[in-house]
Amino acid sequence: MNKLHIKKNDTVIVLAGEDKGKTGKVLKVLVEKQRAIVEGVNMVSKNMKPSAKYPQGGIIKQEAPIHVSNLSLIDPKSGKATRIAIKRTEDGKKVRIAKKSGEEIK
Repeated sequence: MNKLHIKKNDTVIVLAGEDKGKTGKVLKVLVEKQRAIVEGVNMVSKNMKPSAKYPQGGIIKQEAPIHVSNLSLIDPKSGKATRIAIKRTEDGKKVRIAKKSGEEIK
């Protein structure tokens, strides 16, 4: 399975689809399916039966996974979409760097 350019807690922007232009924080990455769940993006309605967690039940809104090809990381300097490069530091660690500004993505 290939590695993805997006990790948990990254801030991303949606490039395509119904939520194009929205930004949010990545809550979960599903590597096998190449999808990510982004906060406030791709909201769907789900019917819930009454349970201990939801005593009322009813319809709730929650985020659905979105394909990573429709997401791009946000440049920490400019706040716009950017691609990433992976570089090694002197001590041998891999670091993600924004292509547009050259800033390190944390």
